[in-house]
Amino acid sequence: MSISENYRILQAKLPEEVTLVAISKNKTNEEILELYECGQREFGENKVQELTAKHESLPDDIRWHMVGHLQSNKVKYIAPFIGMIHSVDSLKLLKIINKEAKKNDRIIPCLLQLHIAEEDTKFGLSYEEACNLLEQDDYKAMENISIIGLMGMATFTDDTVQIHKEFKQLKESFDKIKTSYFLDNQLFCELSMGMSDDFLIGVEEGSTLVRVGTALFGER
Repeated sequence: MSISENYRILQAKLPEEVTLVAISKNKTNEEILELYECGQREFGENKVQELTAKHESLPDDIRWHMVGHLQSNKVKYIAPFIGMIHSVDSLKLLKIINKEAKKNDRIIPCLLQLHIAEEDTKFGLSYEEACNLLEQDDYKAMENISIIGLMGMATFTDDTVQIHKEFKQLKESFDKIKTSYFLDNQLFCELSMGMSDDFLIGVEEGSTLVRVGTALFGER
């Protein structure tokens, strides 16, 4: 099936209120433009070098998402244009994003990445660490970032019961953090969970953003 056919099938499965972020890592500009011609404008990358190169060569109205682990020394390259950073996992990183956003006279939307998987390889904060970060004076003084939600990755497994459990846990963390820290903040509304293999479970459990690559572009 073509990319555009995959796109139509996938969009039909998604509720209107769920945003599809097309994960375009290792994809050519031609493949990305095929999706763009279908109307897709939200694209995600996990490597800064590839992200900046694509930003420079593809249409200006694409909104780019950084979904991979972000090294603090690379923030300056994406700060001028990035639409959203999904993978904030430390106060140190947030400080650098704030600093670089200020240099570019921008407010950068960020998601706190929570570790929900039963794997050591995934990055992320615990619920307690996220709360601790939000209580820091350093965070409260930041004027050039906006924390608008949470992101998490489930364990890579065929066990759908486990995936449901992990996503449910992330949604519960989102609800508690919303109530405790963002009750009057309408911007804190995004929950990024679900990838090609588990985005439908993510949607069932309350995801507002799904990050899908293979199900759109096909296997590499």
